Amino acid sequence: MATPYLSLFARIENFRREQLDEELYLKKRLGKIRCMRRTIHILPRETIPLAYAAARKGLLKDAVAFLEFRGVSIDEYEATSKRILEILKGQEMTTSEIKGILRTELNVSAIVEQMCDQGLLIRGRPRKGWRGKVQDYSRFHDYFPDLDLTRTEEAEAISLLVHHYLCSFGPATESDIAWWMGIGKGKVRAALDSIQGQTEQITISDLDGTFILLKSDEKRLNDTKTQDTHTVNLLPNLDPYLMGYKDRERYLSPEHREYVFDRGGNATSTILLDGKVVGVWDFEEAEKPLVKLHFFEKVKRSALSTIHTEARKTGEFIVEENVQIKECDSMVPLTRRNAGGFLAPLSETYPSKT
Repeated sequence: MATPYLSLFARIENFRREQLDEELYLKKRLGKIRCMRRTIHILPRETIPLAYAAARKGLLKDAVAFLEFRGVSIDEYEATSKRILEILKGQEMTTSEIKGILRTELNVSAIVEQMCDQGLLIRGRPRKGWRGKVQDYSRFHDYFPDLDLTRTEEAEAISLLVHHYLCSFGPATESDIAWWMGIGKGKVRAALDSIQGQTEQITISDLDGTFILLKSDEKRLNDTKTQDTHTVNLLPNLDPYLMGYKDRERYLSPEHREYVFDRGGNATSTILLDGKVVGVWDFEEAEKPLVKLHFFEKVKRSALSTIHTEARKTGEFIVEENVQIKECDSMVPLTRRNAGGFLAPLSETYPSKT
């Protein structure tokens, strides 16, 4: 759960963790749902019905197989999910608390996950702080009483989400959109046709192919000027900037791809210099907290000083105390690491595969 906080910290000056907590759990202007590519996203509440409508068929397609693989029959799921809705009426609980009340040997975690995918439940606040993995669950309509998940048809939802995507990630390719949404190019083309009057195709120097841009962004893009000073960002694993595109040459040299993405397409924590990935960073929470840095190539001294400053700020954001900085000379490619290696790219916790 740390990624959203670190992503915002990398982008917003003076960001505090409490700001995101307030939007998620107090004002409830944001919510966590599984949608595009079967991954969990934090979305504005008004976007949740669109994302659900666009992803619903994909989420529910393998529901029976998923439950049976986890040892739960459909009859058991139907009966247990009704009991869980009764238990959670007006309150939040973790899966272990729910299981304690049910007094069952069934895989309650699998049932709760499926209920979230069906729009019956929603994920809430982590019990042990912003990096905690154990979280509360609520009935969806208790959490968002005014949201109707059935109000939008799939095709309309996809068209609106494609527009949202281009607002945030454009200019982008058709392949980028299909990757981010986890749908076929046929549906993407239909969506693009529906907003054709709002887009145009452009080319980008040093990149192959054509890119789609919202016409409303054209002037802003043309007016953008190169800064005199370096821009440095330390992005966490699975950051939207890294995960938002299928064609990654815009920010990453092909020879460095295996150090940033594992075999499953998961992005690790990266060092960005003027929008380009120049290395990888990792955090080690020990007696003396440590931020590790690994650079793919030599970085100019002026930029290196800024990177060290940002690394120190990021480490202090994580643990709220002073941290040390260490540069690592080598790194095992993520494509040769065990599953989960992208979570700790410069750690010995995940040895390379032989």
